[in-house]
Amino acid sequence: MAVHYLEFEKPIADLEAKIEELSLLSSTSGSFEAEIQGLRQKAEQLRRKTYAGLDPWMKTQVARHPQRPHFVDYVAGLFTDFVELKGDRQFGDDQAILGGLARFRGEPVVIMGHEKGHDTQTRVVHNFGMARPEGYRKAVRLMDLAERYGLPVLTFVDTAGAYPGLGAEERGQAEAIARSTERCLTLGVPSIATITGEGGSGGAIAIAAAGRVLMLEHSIYSVISPEGAAGILWRDGARARDAAMAMKITGPDLVELKIVDRIIQEPVGGAHADPQAAIAAVGDVLAEELAALSPLTPEQLRKARADRFYAIGRNGAH
Repeated sequence: MAVHYLEFEKPIADLEAKIEELSLLSSTSGSFEAEIQGLRQKAEQLRRKTYAGLDPWMKTQVARHPQRPHFVDYVAGLFTDFVELKGDRQFGDDQAILGGLARFRGEPVVIMGHEKGHDTQTRVVHNFGMARPEGYRKAVRLMDLAERYGLPVLTFVDTAGAYPGLGAEERGQAEAIARSTERCLTLGVPSIATITGEGGSGGAIAIAAAGRVLMLEHSIYSVISPEGAAGILWRDGARARDAAMAMKITGPDLVELKIVDRIIQEPVGGAHADPQAAIAAVGDVLAEELAALSPLTPEQLRKARADRFYAIGRNGAH
């Protein structure tokens, strides 16, 4: 797959184009190894400097990067014996949210997450990760199953938001999101949500109201997209950057507000630069968090989860 460069990565793209050009010349007209090595070091330094200073709008672009690992990649990299469970037993199967039974480092778990797709065909199949009511009802069904058999629930969040289409509204989109959020909050088993890309509005919170909420370093989590906020505030979607800068949608602000519990560091250049390393980092943190939650009783888990969400936005004074 061709490398996709973001707008702010253009200087890096220019350097890597020169590296590729010199590499081709080396194969036909002598060695340029010293020059290539120097350019590689320069590109790496520039990438480190660039990604160390990303602003919220830049992070929004990284969170949406088309080559960022998706749910299917986390399933392949972290889980074994995955058995997908389909359908909500009411209307149909929504492929924007996938889920089922699996083993995580040998232990049985229930997993689910948004899947955006990686090319035109799969993006259409998965509706760009925007779930309809049957997706959230499938999530509730999976959580019911997890509680029945005492299995931890691991969710992976990556959506611009719930699908706002006419059919989805007719089938009770708001109610389905509310029921899924409620089921997350009432689970008597360990639950961990990881925001791997975009965490957009109710479409995200419906499977992210967990006992522990994690997010990757360059992910975002917000009540509305920057474009949507700009459209409401200024009636100008082009001011999305201004909205992103003001909305507190990145990890450090969200941890301070107690909306997110922990930030998972990404490889230099973002998760898309080294998907395997990013997926492995998520797996290690999930293992740590599960080990901390597993000894708790159902009552302790529910209380800890309730306390966690009541604390959001508070400054310590009750």
